[in-house]
Amino acid sequence: MGQKLSCVQQPHEHGLFSAVQNGELEKVEAMINEDPNVLHITSVRGKLSALHVAAANAQIEVLSVLLDRGVNPDILNRHKQTPLMLAAMHGNVSCVERLIQRGANILTFDSLHGRTCLHYAAYHGHSDCLQSILASAHSAPVAQSWGFARFVNIRDGSGATPLHLAARHGRPGCVRILLSNDALVCVSSGSYGRPGSTPLHLAARGGSLDCVRELLAWGADRLRRDSSGRIPYLVALKYKHEACGALLNPSSPEPLTWPSPLKFITELDAEAKALLENALIEANKDREKLILKKTAVSHTSPLHCDSGLESDDFEGSDFELCCICFEQSCTIEIQKCGHQMCAHCTLALCCHNKPNPASNNSEKVPVCPFCRSDITHLVVVQNKVDSYEEELSPSRPRKSRTSFSLTEGGSSSSSSSSSSSSSSLRVLSPLASFGKLGGRHSGKIGAECIEVFAKP
Repeated sequence: MGQKLSCVQQPHEHGLFSAVQNGELEKVEAMINEDPNVLHITSVRGKLSALHVAAANAQIEVLSVLLDRGVNPDILNRHKQTPLMLAAMHGNVSCVERLIQRGANILTFDSLHGRTCLHYAAYHGHSDCLQSILASAHSAPVAQSWGFARFVNIRDGSGATPLHLAARHGRPGCVRILLSNDALVCVSSGSYGRPGSTPLHLAARGGSLDCVRELLAWGADRLRRDSSGRIPYLVALKYKHEACGALLNPSSPEPLTWPSPLKFITELDAEAKALLENALIEANKDREKLILKKTAVSHTSPLHCDSGLESDDFEGSDFELCCICFEQSCTIEIQKCGHQMCAHCTLALCCHNKPNPASNNSEKVPVCPFCRSDITHLVVVQNKVDSYEEELSPSRPRKSRTSFSLTEGGSSSSSSSSSSSSSSLRVLSPLASFGKLGGRHSGKIGAECIEVFAKP
């Protein structure tokens, strides 16, 4: 999974480095048995240890042997970079996980850019490595000393968070992971890029439409200004990214964003999460088509929809249509009243455009449009999910329906409220926004060239 680079081994380098680079396990063990001191030698130019070379070249077996022989997992090279940083740079997730298991410190900063392994995973777009590092942060000493949210928003030497780096270099997968793990969507950078830039400014500068979509869906502010007084729209125009500029234009309609009751979207069951994600993406996709059509901008980049649950997947089924839109099948059931509707309408009831910061009104729990009771739990309609799963894999056992809470603490409550018909229309008004919804390379990395690649 490492990057493919062509490097020539220096003739005066120890033979251990070429053996580690090529994964010659028996040769490495023989050298260590003959002279255990070889574990402490470093390359001439970059002061790389054998563990650095193994981590950068995804030689997991060699890396495990070196760790078993007592090599420090946090050994530093000339730029104070650890093997974990190099594994994260080159996308070697197996090495990342093994080093973390052996106690590698995820909070070490290098001297080149003041970055951690989390910064490098986000910078290079290795979402699997990013996930592993974030997962370890929940249980690592970092969680007790720093706190998880502070770690996710950690700044490098130039004031950039991992989200800034991912947005600037067009890594939408990493942007989504970071945002779903409490990354601050409107945080300003220090001296990175233009001082005062938000991730949305940087995505606009890089021209990444996918990153712009992700950031807007999580509530990024299109009117936020950097230190030069520019909003993201002006940044996109300056660098001639017309499609991004069309979406960022303050005069264009606001996108739908993840509602506060569903901000813990990562805690949802996979089926429920997929249905709601797809509903939001479809709604914003229709909005985007209208905007790009009006501005005569053509862009063929596909929308990110990893759920695999398109709205057409359930067409032609025997299940009831949603009684609100009469277009989609009922896939979500409200608890405890039992009323059902489609994922699009469920999201519309909870969804909002960018909230007004001047408003101090506390957010209310959404109510069922049929009986007006509070929506505190939602479940995936059992038969709907089962029929979908059986179509893909008839031998797969049925799953019981999964529930999730819309209120903190997950407690279920219901309260009836009398409201007029105009109030009902206001609750359903977000539905007007929907309408009809329709690689890495592998290769060897020489010890002398890892240092060059470590300088983004």
